[in-house]
Parts: sequence; C-alpha cells; structure tokens
Amino acid sequence: MKDETPLTAPPAEPSHTRDHQAQQKSRLRMILLSFLVSIALMGVKFLSYNITHSSAVLSDALESIINVVASAFATLSIWMAAKPPDPEHPYGHGKIEYFSAGFEGALIVCAALGMFYTGIGHILNPHALPHLEQGMMLLVGATVVNLLLGIGLLSTGKRTNSITLIADGKHIISDVYTSGAVIIGLALVYWTGWIWLDGAIACMVGINILVTGGRLVHQSFSRLMDASDPVLLDQIADCLEVFRRPAWVDIHQLRAWRAGNLIHIDLHLVLPDDLTLEEAHDEAQGLETRLIEHFHGNASVLVHMDPCSSRHCPACQKDPCALRSEEPEKRSTWHRWHLIRSRRNPDTRSQRNRDTTSAS
Repeated sequence: MKDETPLTAPPAEPSHTRDHQAQQKSRLRMILLSFLVSIALMGVKFLSYNITHSSAVLSDALESIINVVASAFATLSIWMAAKPPDPEHPYGHGKIEYFSAGFEGALIVCAALGMFYTGIGHILNPHALPHLEQGMMLLVGATVVNLLLGIGLLSTGKRTNSITLIADGKHIISDVYTSGAVIIGLALVYWTGWIWLDGAIACMVGINILVTGGRLVHQSFSRLMDASDPVLLDQIADCLEVFRRPAWVDIHQLRAWRAGNLIHIDLHLVLPDDLTLEEAHDEAQGLETRLIEHFHGNASVLVHMDPCSSRHCPACQKDPCALRSEEPEKRSTWHRWHLIRSRRNPDTRSQRNRDTTSAS
C-alpha cells in the first residue's frame, strides 16, 4: 500500500541569511559590471590619447589601467569574503576586503605620481595637440559613463556594507574628477592656444588623486588593525538602550569590529547573582538575538556573563531584589563611553574624553 504520510516541509531559511546572500550577489554583480565597464573605458581613453597626444589624457588613461587592475582585485576579494567561516578562518574571510581597499589606494597613489611625471614633462616641453574636438568628445562620453558607474558602486557599497565597493566607487569618482579636469584643460588649450595648460591640469588633478588614495590606505590600515569605530559603537549602544531589560544590571568592556560586512561584538553583561544558570543563559541569549536582528543577521555576538555585586546596586533597576544593599539611583542612559569602559578601570569620564577626541 502506498505510504501517504505527508512529507515534512524543510525548515524555512532565516530571513537574515537570505538578506546576506542577496547582498553578496549584489556585490558580485556590481563589481563584475565595474570590471567590464573599466576595460571598455580604458580603450576609449587610449583612443583619445592616440588622436590628441595629450599628456593629461595619457594620465587619465593610465589611471584607467589602475581601475581595471583594482576592479579585478576587488572582484576576487568580494568572492573570497563571501566564503563562510571554516576551521582555518573561524572569523570568516571578510578582512580580505580591507586588503583590496588598501591595494586600490596604493594604486591610486602610483597613478598620481605618474600624472606628476607626465604633466611636468609637458609643462617643460609643450607640443601641439591635434584633433582636440574628437578627443574631447570621446572623453566626455567616457566620463558620463564613469560617473554613473561610480554612483552605482557607492550606492551598492553603502547598502551592502562593502568597503571594497565603496573604495572602488571612490576611485571611479576620482577618475571622473580627473577626466573632468582634463576636459576643462583641453577646452582651455583649444580656445587660448596655451599648450602648457595641458600639463598643469594633469599635475593639479594628481594632487586630488593623491589625497584620495592616501585616505583609502589609511582607512584600510585602520580596519585591519581593528581600530575603534565610534559610529558602530554608537549603533550598538542605541540598540542596547532600546531593548534594555531590568535584569541587565550593567554592561562593560564592549568591543566591536568589522570584517567585511560581518560585525563581531563581544561584551560583559552583569546579571543578578541569584539567577539560575538557565535564567542567566536566557538573558544572554536574548541580548545576542536583539543585536543580531538589529544588524540583519550580519553579526557575531559573544556575551560574557558576570554576577552582580554590591557596587552595582545603585545602577540596578531590578525591583524587588533580595540582594540589594543600596537604593537604586535614577536610570542612566547607556552611552558608548559607558559601555566600553573596563571593569578594572571604571572611570568613565577620562575614557569618554579620549573616545570623543578619537571620534573627532
């Protein structure tokens, strides 16, 4: 007889897992588009240089080579960052994105040095620039496409919390500035006949590119060194304040850092000393769940549970409490500077001053 027992439906995939997978697909699609468009635009810019022999156009074309190399490296880094944690990489592979951002920043700096070299050479030894009209038309078309690509990269990078896409988008936007300045320089040369302006514009653009590359390198090093992120810590503090429970006596030693789009959080949660192990576990589990949901599943949370002592009584809002030795004070707001303090050094005023200084 045929077994008509209904099959058990597979468990539904968590929404935050689907969101994470959707983000990864968006990143890969966007970075692949960037790579293909960068190759096409590089060809257009070298064609423009071939008909104008402009040093400024050459500098712009050289930066396009950097765009192609950077996009290829970014594609690889995003693909690797999407891989789940494994025994050899228990915290995942997200930090590869910071290497990519630093690599791209270093390439931008190299491109700026190349601009200075060609620009100064053209200032000292100017030469005629033929077919400027055709060259400028090609460059204008390439610049418009580049601008749309850069905006798309920045938008997708912010939406999916990808520093690689943001870095690539900033690089593309800096390339737009370069092309815009080159177009202005070529227009001035065309109308005034001052050929040396071609090289001067190339040098001026090089300064802007140098600053952009330096910022990317600095940001990459900061993330690789797990530097404090005041904005992220403020987001966590706001979340904890919203979902704060009476049993959560206090929180200290909050630490948080990013690895790609994944956020790692650990903290010490002070709980009433008379809770059972099961009750304490439930409180810690509830805190973990709130934080993970707040970051749409892109978070890993570790909670250290500490028993309360008499010194926590003024801050404790649990009522009634058989362990209380002092009356509770007015409930204070959990700010970032309060949550990151060390239990061994509870002086929050000096910590708050240091943190405010670093945030500025």
